[in-house]
Amino acid sequence: MAYINYYVYLLSNRSNSVLYTGMTDDLQRRVEEHKNSLHSQSFSSRYKVHKLVWWEEHPTAEEALEREKQLKAGPRAKKVALIEAHNPLWLDLAKDWYK
Repeated sequence: MAYINYYVYLLSNRSNSVLYTGMTDDLQRRVEEHKNSLHSQSFSSRYKVHKLVWWEEHPTAEEALEREKQLKAGPRAKKVALIEAHNPLWLDLAKDWYK
């Protein structure tokens, strides 16, 4: 049986003024969809939120979904604190994934 990982992630735009919280079982594919604006009417496409700035892994979909809900319900300051604790320069953590 294959082991599936689930991910909760935060994306930002170029100026770091907009944040997007998401959950997926395939982080690389999902980030690529955001970067290519696969869904042209989506929030991330409209606000050009294409930069992966933070992510964490969870063993089950239920845990990842609960964490996503927790982050979405929380204030922006908590998301910023998570990002800055692990990625203080707000670098695109996926910039070398698609070369």
